[in-house]
Amino acid sequence: MVLMKTIPKILASLLISIATISFAGPATVYFNGDILTMEGDSPRYVEAVLVKDDKITFVGDMKAALVEAGTNANMYDLKGHTLLPGFIDTWGHFALIAQDTFGVNLAYFSKNPPKTKQQLIDKLRKEGNPFNGWIVGTGYSETLLSDGAITLVELDQAFPDTPVLIENISTLTGMVNSAGLKKLRITTATKAVNGFIPVDPKTGRLTGDLIGMPYLNAVAKAVGKYSQDLTFESYRKAEKLYISNGFTTAQSYEATITDMRNMRLAVDRGIVTLDLIALPTFDVVDQLLKTNPNYQFGIYSKGDRGFKVAGIQVPTDGAPQLRLAYFTKPYLDTTGFAKDWRGFAYYPQSLIDKYIKLAYQKNIQYFGYSNGDAGIDMTLAAIDKVVKETGITDDRRTVIAHSFFARDDQLEGYKKNNIMAVMMPNGTWLYGDVYPKTLGAERANNLNPLKSAHAKGVITALHNDTPSSGPSALFSVWSAVNRQTVSGNTLGPEQRVDPYLALKGFTSNAAYLYREEGKKGTITAGKLADLVELDQNPLKVDPMSIKDIHVVQTIKAGNAL
Repeated sequence: MVLMKTIPKILASLLISIATISFAGPATVYFNGDILTMEGDSPRYVEAVLVKDDKITFVGDMKAALVEAGTNANMYDLKGHTLLPGFIDTWGHFALIAQDTFGVNLAYFSKNPPKTKQQLIDKLRKEGNPFNGWIVGTGYSETLLSDGAITLVELDQAFPDTPVLIENISTLTGMVNSAGLKKLRITTATKAVNGFIPVDPKTGRLTGDLIGMPYLNAVAKAVGKYSQDLTFESYRKAEKLYISNGFTTAQSYEATITDMRNMRLAVDRGIVTLDLIALPTFDVVDQLLKTNPNYQFGIYSKGDRGFKVAGIQVPTDGAPQLRLAYFTKPYLDTTGFAKDWRGFAYYPQSLIDKYIKLAYQKNIQYFGYSNGDAGIDMTLAAIDKVVKETGITDDRRTVIAHSFFARDDQLEGYKKNNIMAVMMPNGTWLYGDVYPKTLGAERANNLNPLKSAHAKGVITALHNDTPSSGPSALFSVWSAVNRQTVSGNTLGPEQRVDPYLALKGFTSNAAYLYREEGKKGTITAGKLADLVELDQNPLKVDPMSIKDIHVVQTIKAGNAL
């Protein structure tokens, strides 16, 4: 009787064991194209790459690859295309991109982007299905409209009764119509906290513009709360955007506790295939550590992939195109601001000092967010202070994201304390025509000083900050290589970099940023088979054509997505 009772348990155990066995499929050989490994400081090509299951198992000549592959291997003919490591997102808004799918994409990277105010209104009318009672437009940029910025009067004429929120591509400012202002209960008497609610000085009436926290609060109220199922549906849409642009790893900075819970569930349930990396701000990290003082940062949920919380994000200042970045010298154009306006710091130096010390003592990766040179000074001073106090000099992969206007002497500080500069070259294209007027030629030309940083030995990576700019890594590479503005001018040609260095910013250097250089970022035997196939080689086309290169397919852990 005992034996009879035991047999079902044994069978059940065997069935579970069989179910968990991974039956290896045939290997795949990629050949007949430009296979750019991204190993080293100069381009290196190989004839063939062998992928077995989820790993790259051989990189080299074709004959040896065939021997290594054995019989029944799948032969993938690249047909002259280019194979690269999959792109890695170093600074982005995965959760916000997902949320934006509920609205109408008005951005320059949307399908049929509006070029006039009337086209923008028509697009909102045609595609704007009210969500939570609001019509929401995302990615708006007045500089790309031939007839200038849309006004509150024009928005009210088009939408007299339905609340409308137009989100600026900066993700820090936007505009609502009068119906929206009424629903938000915003009047001329409403006091702005950590931001601005502009009033027309001539009429004394609201302009409809919201800047900083008033705008962010408006977004939260307009979008409202929605179900987890709807969240996951939006994640699928966001993932498609990343995949179509060759990304195999996505990041979501300013992640909330809810964001992190949902992202992990989405990965664990197979809703999202990409690796997802969350980057919470310091206040959210406080919550994590309060719940669990030994909270594990930088550890994937599935070994070498899945979901992880990278570290701690601490911002110092805001967007330079909105004149919110903090500078040591005043803006040239201070219209609408105080005399000698230099921008401002979000927080006191003591707060920056506190969280850098916490990060270094607990070995939590630190992601600073600094735009103007005075903001960068704050982050550098705090890092210098903690290094002197603790004696910690090892490479913590400390990051200062944006680093838009880093001075030469500041780049020396980056190098001294092993700080990575993660820059957004698309900012040159989007706002390069604005900065000479607001900052002067010298500072404007030093926007995104990638060439200077590289010359000083600072490791650099690139980011799109999507949806604050387009999701294409190749457009960002094009921007870093050409430094062309919307109007066709070239801003600071001395800071141009070559295409190979720019590509490293989304591949090998991006992997290094996350301490994943042993797993990702190059086409190397033993690493994950995260790959992207392009229809042309960014190193061989005319530099002005790099942005026109198309992604043929994205491969994550050996599987075409």
